[in-house]
Amino acid sequence: MMKLAVFASGTGSNFDAIVHAIQNGELDAEVTMLVCDRVGAPVIEKAQNYEIDTIVFSANVYESKAQYEEALLKDCRERGIDYIILAGFMRLIGPTLLEPYRNRILNIHPSLLPAFPGKDAIGQAFDQQVKITGVTVHFVDEGMDTGPIIEQEAVRIEDGDTKDDVVRKIQAIEHKLYPSVIRTLKIKEESI
Repeated sequence: MMKLAVFASGTGSNFDAIVHAIQNGELDAEVTMLVCDRVGAPVIEKAQNYEIDTIVFSANVYESKAQYEEALLKDCRERGIDYIILAGFMRLIGPTLLEPYRNRILNIHPSLLPAFPGKDAIGQAFDQQVKITGVTVHFVDEGMDTGPIIEQEAVRIEDGDTKDDVVRKIQAIEHKLYPSVIRTLKIKEESI
């Protein structure tokens, strides 16, 4: 069974979607741990309710990014983590984690990359008055939302849509697309 570590910083709606897909038998995997960099983030309580090991850290207590990534890498190795799944994790991954998990760290982003990378992609799309935006799942590399694209799905912004409407449309796609992409990785691994 594929072992996942989910890294999140916020509410955890994609974390929830992944766990639900596992519980419903749609995804043959196990979320072995949640890593969160924000004390008090709602995703922590969700993980505790699912009885999933949770690691909460504050980056500013470490001397460097490499130091906290080394601690996280140790935790991942001890638990036999196959993939790191970023789900609203608001930190760039550095080489300490990236190198041992190259092509095994995934991110989901609320735009059709390369359009609107970085923070508030939905707001960027809304401000630019685009009619089509979407969701991208990609492998993580050294850049911000620059890694190889695995899957994308478009979302139409209709006349009269508010930003909240677009957020709801994006999240509905994310919650189906992310578990689907993870399932595809499992299938590819089994065929090797």
